[in-house]
Amino acid sequence: MVSQSLGVLGVERSLSGKVWRWRGGNMDLSEGGGPGLSDDIVTQLLLSRGVARDDLERHRNPSLRAFLPDPSAFRDMDQAAERLAQAVLTGEAVTVYGDYDVDGATSAALLIRLLRDLGLEARYYIPDRLLEGYGPSGEALVRIAQEGTSLIVTVDCGAMAHEALEMAHGAGVDVIVVDHHKCSPQLPRAAALVNPNRLDESPIAAAHGHLAAVGVAFLLAVATLRVLRQRGFFAGRAEPDLFALLDLVALGTVADVAALHGLNRALVAQGLKVMARRDNIGMAALIDASRLGRAPTCSDLGFALGPRVNAGGRVGEATLGVRLLTTGDAEEARVIAAQLSRLNDERRAIEQAVQEAAEQQVDAQHNRSVMVLAGSGWHPGVIGIVAGRIKEKTGKPALVIALDADEAGNGKGSGRSIAGVDLGAAIIAAREAGLLVGGGGHAMAAGLTIAADQLDAFAGWLDERLAGDVARASTGRSLPLDLALAPGGLVPALVETLEGAGPYGMGWPGPRVAVGPVRIVKADVVGNDHVRLIVGGQDGARFKAMAFRAGETELGQALLHGAQGRRLWLAGRARIDDWGSRPAAELHIDDAAFID
Repeated sequence: MVSQSLGVLGVERSLSGKVWRWRGGNMDLSEGGGPGLSDDIVTQLLLSRGVARDDLERHRNPSLRAFLPDPSAFRDMDQAAERLAQAVLTGEAVTVYGDYDVDGATSAALLIRLLRDLGLEARYYIPDRLLEGYGPSGEALVRIAQEGTSLIVTVDCGAMAHEALEMAHGAGVDVIVVDHHKCSPQLPRAAALVNPNRLDESPIAAAHGHLAAVGVAFLLAVATLRVLRQRGFFAGRAEPDLFALLDLVALGTVADVAALHGLNRALVAQGLKVMARRDNIGMAALIDASRLGRAPTCSDLGFALGPRVNAGGRVGEATLGVRLLTTGDAEEARVIAAQLSRLNDERRAIEQAVQEAAEQQVDAQHNRSVMVLAGSGWHPGVIGIVAGRIKEKTGKPALVIALDADEAGNGKGSGRSIAGVDLGAAIIAAREAGLLVGGGGHAMAAGLTIAADQLDAFAGWLDERLAGDVARASTGRSLPLDLALAPGGLVPALVETLEGAGPYGMGWPGPRVAVGPVRIVKADVVGNDHVRLIVGGQDGARFKAMAFRAGETELGQALLHGAQGRRLWLAGRARIDDWGSRPAAELHIDDAAFID
């Protein structure tokens, strides 16, 4: 299992079949120091995440002043800001049309709160996931126009809505599209289409293609206030505090799994500070419903707050997220947050049933580079989550399709990809090849609509197109490590030090530490298939370690039944366990390797 000449700590094949490598420089502190360790831990973490040495200070404390681009660098941004400012100045009827997920809800809430602070009470429209599907429908846009709206702003959708926007134009309503999904060469008709992933985008703006839609909406807010300032709108009134909206930007960015580097990292870092102030009544109620007894961390946004907002669009009422994040009534916020928590519990039960059914199909597709799993009766609201679970278990891109999901009998699918495989581009190409009714997305996530009789042809086409990319992404599977330490070094102070290079997320991975050598003192299964360990080292230190959803995996079985009396290294994320009388450090396990 272990060679002392290859891999970090001699691990050339771990329990999950990976070789361990340093992400950056050698930071082996397990014996009191590390050869080649000439910088402090935070500096090493920043350097290993691609920060140039002469740019370290800007990244230590990421601020908007240091990272925010001029919004005018984005195509159509000035037109969008001028049109939105005109609506404010003339008191037009404006409707914000948002997607039903967290990014859509936070984007819509941001613009609604901005316009409210500017004296304009905008309406909102969130489509029903099951009845209307993703993106703006022409029928809905026309109906909104007939009800008196003269300007519609679509957020987190619209970049591929050619037919719908053509219908809106015919109805005489202006549409501003604020999106971040992949675009086709031909853009739909709109008063303005702001999207850093336009194929004709400027290099400066294209460098911000990792923004979530809520980040693009924030840039539109900055540009709109600049126009209004130039028009003298604030001569007799205070300007809205855009920084107060950053809690929405942070939540939408993290929950949409946007890459947390550059501007996104600054937006999230500052947004977490705003969130800690609890000024947004709805956000505060959401935090309380999530049973967080402290200010939220970046991880909480992805695993506690985000899923609750998403639950409304997945299995409940799609408008709940926007209503929660825009209300000024504390009691209404408490009721909605509690309802979202109940829906999230319901979502978990539905998700488990769909996941079990999907996993039964995995073995039959072991030769495929992309998992394409489909079934009748699967709830479309959870297929994206299940796709993510399948991707994690198989190490391959996964698409999960709920058949008979619309009136025409078409299936609705959602996919999740692995680093190095652009699933969104492949879905767009499949649609253009006539294999899909509709579809789009970005590199790591995509959605589609497919006729049931095209399923086999699509699966074969996708497998052939992406096989090379998946093979290259999977070759030489390795586990990057940032730090190695003895068991006694896993203390709360270390966790606090590691957080100094955060916030962490997609594209800016949290530090992974190896701790050992240890022996397992106790091992059992708790909760939903989680493996819990108590381990001890030769230095006398003991700590708790958790391997989540690992009970039935090879790694989990080895830890439960094959490690008695054996020494091993554990690799994972250091976390604070604050359930006891005083905080302690624990390890969330990603991998393990026997020493003897």
